[in-house]
Amino acid sequence: MESYPALDAPVNTDVVVLGGGITGALLAWHLIEAGIGCVVLDKRDVAYGSTSASTAMLQYEIDTPLTELSQMLGEDHAARAYLLCLQAILDIEKLSEKLDADVGFQKKSSLYYASRAQDVKLLRAEYDLRKKHGIELELWDEQDLAARFPFQKKAALYSPVAAEVDPYRLCHALLKEAEQKGAHIFDRTEALSWDMDHFGVTVRTNRNVEVRAKKIIFASGYEAQSILKQKVVNLRNSYALVSEPVKTFEGWHEQALVWETARPYHYARTTQDGRIMIGGEDETFRTLPIRERRIPFKQARLETKFRALFPEIPLETAYSWAGTFGETRDGLAYIGDHPDFPQAYFALGYGGNGITYSILAAQMIRDVLLKGSHPDWDIFRFDR
Repeated sequence: MESYPALDAPVNTDVVVLGGGITGALLAWHLIEAGIGCVVLDKRDVAYGSTSASTAMLQYEIDTPLTELSQMLGEDHAARAYLLCLQAILDIEKLSEKLDADVGFQKKSSLYYASRAQDVKLLRAEYDLRKKHGIELELWDEQDLAARFPFQKKAALYSPVAAEVDPYRLCHALLKEAEQKGAHIFDRTEALSWDMDHFGVTVRTNRNVEVRAKKIIFASGYEAQSILKQKVVNLRNSYALVSEPVKTFEGWHEQALVWETARPYHYARTTQDGRIMIGGEDETFRTLPIRERRIPFKQARLETKFRALFPEIPLETAYSWAGTFGETRDGLAYIGDHPDFPQAYFALGYGGNGITYSILAAQMIRDVLLKGSHPDWDIFRFDR
């Protein structure tokens, strides 16, 4: 993978992006493709933070069901959010085909099963509403599931459009290509302050070097909460493991992405090199030392959960880890401008749809910079 220098001399650009993870990389690629000059700054190594911890299940389904989201936002905005996430998966596929590197993109199907018998009614309502808005999916009953999977559940939603990707490789491929086309990438460079006026923004770094730009984009994930007066996100710890290679995925229909109606939920997918990836066991963030100490306990719980679903598939954990992510009230990202930051945009892909939100943010902010507006700007605004 590429390494990038620290910024050691002043630079002028159109847009400065704070954050060199998958969101910043998608922004850099889309901006430079559109002819908008950009500089990316990351205080760590690029792709090192939440990106390297992501399990990268690409689904159009938001953590908040469409039926529930419709009550929060209104049906039109809620359905539009789902449709945008659906299109985002297709756009990531097209983007992965354009890149020179193999980023591990693979089409998948998705299974969303009822964790409890009482959730069946909720799934039926969810099915009806998604179908109403043109989303392709199937409602499977207990017999449908028994014919395809070894576990017994009362119902599930089967979606043919889902995918997986390697977020670390994707991030590096995007940044490398963006740099080749004129973007400037600097890691181990922390933005300590930014001054905004009618003409633009001046960012001062930990090396006492300035970046002057017309606009600044905050793509720093949950860390952006520290600069916002309003609380927009609750921090959560999440846990995951990946197995040693498996010879057979007995009873795992289409090796579909699998997740459930319970909250917090568990999920599982396979990888291109024949491994199993399982995640979940989310809990309120406390401190990093506590989070790290709980990994063995959480690993054991994830292993137990998987073996209950797929008892015939041997599971040997190769590596387990924890990450921190942000969870919003409605499960949607925050994308757009903020009254306290007159020359800034935010691209905060909170929730379980981080990568799909990230490409939406890159596309929407690019269009606003080029055209002055985007038809879906209101859906992800801060004051929704």
